[in-house]
Amino acid sequence: MSNRLFQGVVHQMRDAIDRTIGVIDESMAIIACSDLGRIGELSESVSAESFSAQDMFAKNGYTYKPFGSQPHSEYILFVEGEDEQAQRYAALLAVSLSSIKQYYDEKYDRGNFVKNVILDNILPGDIYLKARELRFTSDVSRVVLLIRISSRTDISAFDIVQNLFPDKNKDFVININETDIALIKEIRAGIDSKDLEKLARSIVDTLGGEFYTQATVGIGTVVEGIKDLARSFKEAQVALEVGKVFDTEKVIVSYDNLGIARLIYQLPTTLCEMFLREVFKKNSIDSLDQETLFTIQRFFENSLNVSETSRKLFVHRNTLVYRLEKIKRLTGLDLREFDDAIIFKVALMVKKYLMANPVKY
Repeated sequence: MSNRLFQGVVHQMRDAIDRTIGVIDESMAIIACSDLGRIGELSESVSAESFSAQDMFAKNGYTYKPFGSQPHSEYILFVEGEDEQAQRYAALLAVSLSSIKQYYDEKYDRGNFVKNVILDNILPGDIYLKARELRFTSDVSRVVLLIRISSRTDISAFDIVQNLFPDKNKDFVININETDIALIKEIRAGIDSKDLEKLARSIVDTLGGEFYTQATVGIGTVVEGIKDLARSFKEAQVALEVGKVFDTEKVIVSYDNLGIARLIYQLPTTLCEMFLREVFKKNSIDSLDQETLFTIQRFFENSLNVSETSRKLFVHRNTLVYRLEKIKRLTGLDLREFDDAIIFKVALMVKKYLMANPVKY
């Protein structure tokens, strides 16, 4: 569509500018030109590196000006001549074509529309009007997967994810920022959460196994209407942030499975600090050394079973009992009692949350 858009502008400019003008895309082919016979011709004056530069340059009797997305341009405009007049023409035309394409994308591009929806950049009342204008199917089941890149390579993770989901009528891959990529996936109604986790796992495995790019994925809840996509996106963001605090080893975090961690994440920090002071009246939780905290963690992992925990820790049962008694003296909580164990478990999570100071959405 950009080809026809640019050709229309170039055709109108042909009489006003008595010089050959045209546009080259990233395949080095001329996609629009005032000299119709040159359309489709490969340009020998530009290279892949030319699209990375923003500065104007002259070569072989023509002046060239890259334009499009920052920092990597999508197109290069050329004007016949290397004189000052050619430079002025090139600068003006580049601005004009860039603005026209931006306007076209905002008005007609579905991907840009979906991006505005999930980022809350469009009024709720305008969503369905715009969807009808774009012939965008509104009432189908969709889910947002937020892919966060934790280790960067020369390979574009965005391009990889786009290639994994090539159906641009149903699935949309949106570049949010330098580290985050949102996948808006159309799915069948009633899909199981395990299937979504398998899908996320396949993305992580492909990025890591084939391209050495480490990533984590947050999964929002499945929504039926397009206006609810923003909620699914925010849930995916929360899933990643909560996972970063409470499940640091997980690379797939689903909002539906956050459990009590989601409640703690939503609490004000002042309330959390008050809770810790109330729980640990005798001594602060900081009074427990790393060995004691490790013992507590293993005790919880083995369902408060003293015999099983002592076996896993390779210590005598009486040694473990002594440690539990020590914890009771320090904190006033007997971890062998279910209620006290729950309070202590929540307190540990609250402490971890306060230390992490996560970003809230």
